[in-house]
Amino acid sequence: MYNVYILYSKKLNKKYIGVTKNLKERVDQHKSKQTPFTSKDSDWKLVYYEVFSSKLDAYSEEKFLKTGKGRERIKYLLPDTMSKLI
Repeated sequence: MYNVYILYSKKLNKKYIGVTKNLKERVDQHKSKQTPFTSKDSDWKLVYYEVFSSKLDAYSEEKFLKTGKGRERIKYLLPDTMSKLI
């Protein structure tokens, strides 16, 4: 199974979108500053994830979420969550 996930840093006011097979391990890596983009802070919170059985589908969804239409969908899917975080 493949997870597409969104992390959010309130301090940096940034989102991070990624794909992984092991969600818990990957989030722990982000929080412990082991990845370049998220190493600037450690307040990253997991705000959303989806599970896919296909690696190709997961990477397609990640790519979509990083587009303008994808950002609109994130606002639509998580209006309460994002308004509380920002």
